[in-house]
Amino acid sequence: MKLIRTIRLDPSDTFVFERAAEPGEWAVPGAFAFWNTDADKLEGKARSAFRGAFLGVESLGWSTLVQIVEASEADRAALIETLAQRLVAHFGAPDIVTARAAAQEEVAFAASLCNHPADTLIAVHRMFENGEMREAFRTLHPRGDKKPMRAFSFLEVEGDEEPADEVDLVGLAARELRR
Repeated sequence: MKLIRTIRLDPSDTFVFERAAEPGEWAVPGAFAFWNTDADKLEGKARSAFRGAFLGVESLGWSTLVQIVEASEADRAALIETLAQRLVAHFGAPDIVTARAAAQEEVAFAASLCNHPADTLIAVHRMFENGEMREAFRTLHPRGDKKPMRAFSFLEVEGDEEPADEVDLVGLAARELRR
């Protein structure tokens, strides 16, 4: 079985998001974190997380990219249990039984993204359209066999066209350094 883990190819997640996921955490798409949010009113780091990040389950931090990795049934079960606990503690799930069912669905959805070879990277673009949240996923495969991987050593192979939005990473970094 395959699941997704967060990956950090450069430090940008640490200043693009309020809380960056730690590299190597189990992850899920995490759209549920925005279920009661008016996306049009999101700004700054919250908007960046909504538009293009996966949720690291352990830290509840965000990651721009995730990596498909091999996982065991024990990994899957632990991921479901941890996510269920987070749903109760941080997202208002009424009880652990309800949260476990929701966590199973979210992990199953994450697993459904893994029909590519291990080490494939996945990016997400999230938007509201006609009153509904939509997600588009793109896959990236490494060029060659070089490790460690660098941010610009990937070739896009599948998915929708790049969204028209632009992020000023240099400006974000400069603002973060002034803090």
